[in-house]
Amino acid sequence: MKKRAREYGFTFGTMETGERNAITDVSGVRVGHVTLNSGDSIRTGVTAILPHSGNLFREKVLAGAAVINGFGKTTGLVQLEELGLLESPIMLTNTFGVPAVTEGVLQHLFEQCPEIGTTTGTANVVVGECNDGYLNNIRGLHVRPDQAISAIDTASDVVLEGAVGAGTGMSCLGYKGGVGTSSRRVAGGMLGVLVLSNYGARNDTDVPPGSIMMIVATDLPVNERQLQRIAKRTAFGLARTGSTAHNGSGDVAIAFSTAHQVTHNGDQVEQFEFLRDDTSEMNDLFDATASAVEEAIWNSLLMAETTTGRDGHTRRGLTGEEAKQLRAKLRS
Repeated sequence: MKKRAREYGFTFGTMETGERNAITDVSGVRVGHVTLNSGDSIRTGVTAILPHSGNLFREKVLAGAAVINGFGKTTGLVQLEELGLLESPIMLTNTFGVPAVTEGVLQHLFEQCPEIGTTTGTANVVVGECNDGYLNNIRGLHVRPDQAISAIDTASDVVLEGAVGAGTGMSCLGYKGGVGTSSRRVAGGMLGVLVLSNYGARNDTDVPPGSIMMIVATDLPVNERQLQRIAKRTAFGLARTGSTAHNGSGDVAIAFSTAHQVTHNGDQVEQFEFLRDDTSEMNDLFDATASAVEEAIWNSLLMAETTTGRDGHTRRGLTGEEAKQLRAKLRS
């Protein structure tokens, strides 16, 4: 039976977690997976993170992003950084699955919003990736648009971790990696993180190739610039697990807030209230982000089962004892 990091006695800072210790502790946030695990070489999938249960195109949320190292292939980050708005689910998959997942999300948005591309503008779909080619026949292009739609449609507040969804074929620190999550009660609200871990080697902790996607959600009233600052703090949690973001590692973070929704065709002037930068609450948000990212990465490792895939390649699931030894080494 696989167990999460806290069940082995690990601690991560002093802040309390939410009820689930998951990104879905942020009210309204849901996560869905489609796992493709068949034959001897298909080990891949799709993961969807939905900021709220409504129409994301018509009711956008504020968002920011940070590219810690840009050896990655994403869609939608240019417009997200320019406008500070998220108007689609955040999707995660393998590197060559990005086009198919983008198409699937567009189909989902078209069904919800017939005005897209006709009486209003186009839609900005956000998709991130990691390379699962060690375990998965990535050239097979097994991820298809309908699987992206299924991940969205089946999203819930229960977050499965490890070798599921986009994490099915991922590797981390030389072991089996994948999806991990964690949360923190902070500043009277909630912050949650979901990671897709796929970086590092066992011998020296971090060598290319590899990558990680880090998604941060909060219900606190922060603006798009502040969300970018929060996204940057994911790097500190990542560093605590041994990464220094090598040349071949794509390390990307996206942060969003559910505190305010921006209507697609809203009033000419919109007024929102935000936390000040020079408050203790902002510092607590930074601290919570780093702590939750570190814990989510360990959860992604400890919850992942041993997996054999393409050409007989195997990534072994990390045991609790190995995790304790590895963490002690990282802290020494």
